[in-house]
Formats: sequence, structure tokens, C-alpha cells
Amino acid sequence: MSELSTVLDELSFLEGPRWYDGRIWVSDFYTHRVLSARPDGSDLRTEAEVPGQPSGLGRLPDGRLLVVSMRDRRILRREADGALVPHADLSAHAEHVLNDMIVDGGGGLWVGSFGFDLMNGAARAAAPLLRVGPDGVVSVASEPLHFANGPALTGGALLVAETFGNRISAFDVGPDGTLGERRDWARFGDVPASTDPLAAMSEVSVAPDGVSVADVEGAIWVADANGNRAVRVRPGGEITDEVSTGDVGCYACQLGGDDGRTLFLCTAPGFAEHERRDTRLAALLAARVTVPAA
Repeated sequence: MSELSTVLDELSFLEGPRWYDGRIWVSDFYTHRVLSARPDGSDLRTEAEVPGQPSGLGRLPDGRLLVVSMRDRRILRREADGALVPHADLSAHAEHVLNDMIVDGGGGLWVGSFGFDLMNGAARAAAPLLRVGPDGVVSVASEPLHFANGPALTGGALLVAETFGNRISAFDVGPDGTLGERRDWARFGDVPASTDPLAAMSEVSVAPDGVSVADVEGAIWVADANGNRAVRVRPGGEITDEVSTGDVGCYACQLGGDDGRTLFLCTAPGFAEHERRDTRLAALLAARVTVPAA
């Protein structure tokens, strides 16, 4: 693997990287912007401004952008003229802020939520995935998960990183978007016993945060929020490769680039809102990897 290079810097806190149309897209929490750029960081564009704090990104089959608006617990849709309009309101189904999202080929989506007030140190609590169907109907899609993060679709299954669960879970996806029973896709250790977030984080060996699309061998890259790194994980949990981000945390990652061999990494010195909100120390880094995206 190559050395890390800087794609974008002087940002607040990056999440939800996606590779669309020859560009890397990312949400910057505290500047409230969805950004896109060429893989070398040039031609930086503001694609959307989201006062409710953007997170997960996705696209409908017709190419329209969907954005998670975290704080008002809505999904927004960007129309052809650039206007952001409501797509789904999940506030009746999620008590705490929404998180990452993935959209399927039919225009349905799954989105996770924090489940508790992480930034103020509340007791850790699980929360289910929510489903928004192509018809806009919102439903509970899964059992409660331990901080659902980084979803990916691969091999007819939905993968979900459980940051406080020490695992990546998998669900078979039915024709109507209904999920089967949860199973371990990768298990790094036991689910922490402590309900204190900091204590629980100290109990996990891998804190899976954002994940990439699958590569051609069926593995995914996983940002380890506890380890300042991204790891390549095979089905079953074997870690085959690692990219260190040094003294900064790694919170999301994505395969992209014209040949699918660029691993983009969302990094920052930490995730605490009171530290990131008014600073511009986050960066999008990149490394070249051997196995390309599928």
C-alpha cells in the first residue's frame, strides 16, 4: 500500500464518504455541508447545505441525492434544480440523532441512529435500524443494535457496523426490503457489558465505524474508531490488511478512484462535538490498496 496523501483538509468532522461519478463525496458535520471533489482534492464543490447536520449519503435510482439530516431526524432529497426537500421524517421513530444510511437499488433505504446522547455521556443504549420504503413508509427494520454505523450491501445481505458491539452484523434482505435475523458477519470480541460509553469503548478490540463497499474478493474496509486505523476484513472476521492514520482517529472509509483502488479515509483528532465543532482539523486522506472495489 502507498503512503497516505491528503485529499481535503481544514474541515470539521467528516462522515459518509461515497464514490459517485468520478468524485469523492463526504459530509462535513459542523460546517453543515455535503462536499464533493475530484480524487486529488481539486474542483471542490458544495453539493448541499444541511442546517440539521449532514451524515449518511445515498442516491435514488434516478440519481437524485439523499442526505441524512441528523438533528431533525429527517432524510432530505436534492432535486434536479438543487433544492433540498423533505424525503422522509423519522422523528417519530428515532429518539436520538440519525446516523449513516444506505439506499438500495429500488430506492428504499435503511438508516441507523445513535440510540443515546453520546456527546453528553449518557448511558449507552441500543436502537434499531429504520427502513424507509420506496413509497416513503417508515418502519422498524431490525432488533436494537449497538450504535448502528457504516452500512453496506453485498451478496444479497445488508452489513451494519456496530461500533459499541465489537462486531459487524449481517441481515439477509428480502424482495420487499424486509430484513432476516441478525447474524455475525465479523465478530471481534464480546459485546461490552458496561453502559458507560467510555468504559464500553475500552472493552472493544475493534470499534467498527464507517465501512466501504465490498472489494472483488468480498472483503470490506472498516474504520476502527478506537484504533486510529482502517482494517480490511473478510467474511468471518479475518483482518488481512491495515492502514494506520497515525495520531488521528479514523471514522469512515470508502473505496473509489477510477480503478477502485483508492481508499479514502475520514480522519480527525477525536469525535467529541465540543472539540470538533469550532475547529478545522479534520482531513480526508487517501491510500492506494491492492484489491479494487467490486
